Amino acid sequence: MNFYKTAQRVIQEEAIALSILESQIPRDFSKVVESILRLKGRLIILGIGKSGYIARKIASSLASTGTPAFYIHPAEASHGDLGMITQSDMVFMLSNSGESRELFDTINYCKRFAIKIIAATMNPDSTLAKNSDFLLTIPTIKEASLLSAPTTSALMMLALGDAIMVSLHEAKGFSKDDFLTFHPGGKIGATLIKIKDLMLTGTSIPLVEPDNSFFDVTGVMAEKKLGCAIVIDTTQKLIGIITDGDLRRNIDKDLKTLKAKNLMTSLPISVESNILASEALAIMNSNSITILPITSNNKVVGIIHIHDILKAGVV
Repeated sequence: MNFYKTAQRVIQEEAIALSILESQIPRDFSKVVESILRLKGRLIILGIGKSGYIARKIASSLASTGTPAFYIHPAEASHGDLGMITQSDMVFMLSNSGESRELFDTINYCKRFAIKIIAATMNPDSTLAKNSDFLLTIPTIKEASLLSAPTTSALMMLALGDAIMVSLHEAKGFSKDDFLTFHPGGKIGATLIKIKDLMLTGTSIPLVEPDNSFFDVTGVMAEKKLGCAIVIDTTQKLIGIITDGDLRRNIDKDLKTLKAKNLMTSLPISVESNILASEALAIMNSNSITILPITSNNKVVGIIHIHDILKAGVV
């Protein structure tokens, strides 16, 4: 077998399926998003088999972007978990055929208590579709698997769920700061950390003034152990930076007469405290520097070393 060609065929067929879905967005899509935006309770998502795995992913994505949602296994729902669904909630069911019997108890429960149902299915004439309040019809496209194992159908459901999730968080104005609240750990959390959350502040900043002597400067640098000193004026405004390299370049001069203003590099690169740590790291890499003064309203409020950014998992 030529596995490379098999991979190409599967990916091509799935790409075509997504393209067709893009041109045939279900008629109720906007109504679904608007109804979830008005929802007072939670969005409960159910599916069985491969649809169940897609349902779990959609629920997780929604919850992490500001829409209270969780997954319930249909079999567990029939054995007591229906009690988790309240009249202020909405139920979203995924089923390729729309005839998954495991969903029927939940359909009956929702009908009994007037709980709205969103259905995602390829079969608009199915039991699930006929009992839904909002119908998201998935285009009928053959599976990429020669055995008809769920491939294109699962991918289209996943894409539609992602489209709902993005529509919701954009409509809510859900920000990167909000996203970080739900993702404090892992790669995503590290990516969204702001520089103000990592920077050294207060007495940890190696601050000197323009008329401080060479020996004052070296004393501050030795004490703070950052390999630099930040030069500020009387208003705390950044005017220069002194590094170990600047000291070495002036070591053969009359040290008694040297002042900070004679040693410093004027107008050094600095960043505002509200930028992402990843942005600060990019600035450091592009300018081949390892330390950055942090400012707010042109005043020095902190300092960051590249090691502290990398230690936080930012890459």
